[in-house]
Amino acid sequence: MKLLSCPLNGLRNISEFTYGGEYHPTPDHQTTSSRDWAEHVFFHDNTAGIVIEWWCHTPSSFWFLAERNTLTDEVVRTFTPDELYTKSIIQHETKPETTP
Repeated sequence: MKLLSCPLNGLRNISEFTYGGEYHPTPDHQTTSSRDWAEHVFFHDNTAGIVIEWWCHTPSSFWFLAERNTLTDEVVRTFTPDELYTKSIIQHETKPETTP
């Protein structure tokens, strides 16, 4: 039986999870061109090695991220999205504002 560790619910059977695709940082909606946005939505690398993926624990509807080696199918670690999104918010907050 294959198990996956959910950050909220602990070690669970893989049948309780839904794969949500690879994680890709979302480009800034206000500055991204239509072409770059289309590439973000429709074109993804098929990376061999360590990737970050979205997973959902279906019974609890809890979304989280997993680092997984696609060559060995080994899950390196799982973590909550706030680990990535907190960093993004902090980076945006530290940018100095410019006034015309």
